[in-house]
Amino acid sequence: MDKLYENSETGCCPRFDPAPWDGKELIWQDRLFLKDRVRSIFHIPMNFDKVMIRNMEKIKSAGALASEPLMFTDENSLWGADVYIAVGKVVPGASIERMSGTFLSKVFEGPYKDAGKWAKEMDKYVRSKGNDPKKIYFFYTTCPKCAEYYGKNYTVLLAKIK
Repeated sequence: MDKLYENSETGCCPRFDPAPWDGKELIWQDRLFLKDRVRSIFHIPMNFDKVMIRNMEKIKSAGALASEPLMFTDENSLWGADVYIAVGKVVPGASIERMSGTFLSKVFEGPYKDAGKWAKEMDKYVRSKGNDPKKIYFFYTTCPKCAEYYGKNYTVLLAKIK
């Protein structure tokens, strides 16, 4: 993806460390995200690469790369998903959302086809902690090419609980 993270081994996605994300509680206050939408067919994204390239160009030209890469989706339809990309500041001409709340996170590893199973496991995990999940988001930690290079395909599920 155009040497997005030049310090990574691949020049694309950095190697993901699951430890800071697995079984954690995260509290965000007005965290900035660029929001866009991808088209999907039965949750399989059709234009994800184009959406990411377009938005990363906007983010880079605004000097708004986040200090820690974070991009997650709200799989809210069989036909599309909202994409949230962390930014360091407001990006002109982009839809920006400020997210606040308490989230529980859990790391999963394996093929994307297991996403439905992971969502059920995440729901069970959140309830075992005495909470009701208000919304579950999917943080895909690397692109498919980088996941293959690193030999691990981590996905973090974030459950908003408050």
